[in-house]
Amino acid sequence: MRACSVISVCLILAIALTLFPSLPCYSESPESLLGISARSAALIDADEGELLFGKNERERLPMASTTKIMTALVAAEQLGLDEVITVPREAVGIEGSSVYLAEGEMLTVSELLHALLLESANDAAAALAIAAAGSIENFAKKCNEKAQSLQLRDTNFTNPHGLYEKEHYTTAYDLAIISAQAMKIPQIREITAKKSATVPLGVTKDNPKGEGVRHLSNHNKMLSRYEGAIGVKTGFTKKSGRCLVSAAERDSLTLIAVTLNAPDDWNDHKRLLDFGFSRFERRTVFKAGEFYFDFPLSNANEEYIRAVNISPIELTVPKTAKNHSHRVEASFRFAVAPVKEGQILGELTVEIDGKIRRSTLVAEKSVGSKDKKLSLLDFIKIKD
Repeated sequence: MRACSVISVCLILAIALTLFPSLPCYSESPESLLGISARSAALIDADEGELLFGKNERERLPMASTTKIMTALVAAEQLGLDEVITVPREAVGIEGSSVYLAEGEMLTVSELLHALLLESANDAAAALAIAAAGSIENFAKKCNEKAQSLQLRDTNFTNPHGLYEKEHYTTAYDLAIISAQAMKIPQIREITAKKSATVPLGVTKDNPKGEGVRHLSNHNKMLSRYEGAIGVKTGFTKKSGRCLVSAAERDSLTLIAVTLNAPDDWNDHKRLLDFGFSRFERRTVFKAGEFYFDFPLSNANEEYIRAVNISPIELTVPKTAKNHSHRVEASFRFAVAPVKEGQILGELTVEIDGKIRRSTLVAEKSVGSKDKKLSLLDFIKIKD
């Protein structure tokens, strides 16, 4: 009897497998599903910094010339884009990629940033670092201070260009956060999206009029190979391997992908970005001023005062996420007139799949106090 039962079960399983031969298998890890060649990889949402995919994303590794993303960020924060820099001797003849700056040559910060981010010029990195902090060492300190302000604990800079040094390292996740921060600066975002550019030869004793131009080419092939690509930076040394940071934007969703030591980095980034865009979306629940709530109002001729959300409510969520829920909170039962336009009245909280966003609710208009009723004494005074 038991043997018959076993046979029956086996027959049922065999029939099921025949009828449903393509049942999915979820035993594979995400990285094997994506086929990422990199030793370390990270994919984040640029707006929120949320990790969407990771592979050894917290492992400390050298990052080669992707270092220059932090260099550009700190330099742009410390220096004016139109500020003219005189190239110091210390920035001339740096090994590796270069635009062959001459001592005493005068270029703007914007021009040096183009050389830094497109041609990956190590001499431009040194010139910017010295202009921003007085020395390479002091600039590295500023980079580390910036990393700490971003709450990054696995990153350390010793130079502005990425030439290998033992204590110069980051992680795929940290570098993604740094890149997202850099891309918030419009000039950096604009430069990294360019495939090529020209900058003038700076003024020198031998070229007093600054005649001639440098032709710069962006090494980032993702700009040509991937729809929506907007940056960011390549890097390579023998010890770091191929390093790449890419950014792409579709339908208001901006993704940052990072790979460190990736033999097949271009395809890695296509897979990472495809994964992100296929599974996630940037959802605007309420635009600024779109949500309103009528609070009860006392001491006024009107019964209610309308409040609106001062900031938009936006979230990056899986495309399968359900509709949002929301609630309004206030610390009073009634708002009391007079109320000024823009006065804080409460807070809007929105939740989608456990993710919460908030916006302050402010009065849409000003409302004065209730008209005062005149007493008999007031009438006598008016007559007099």
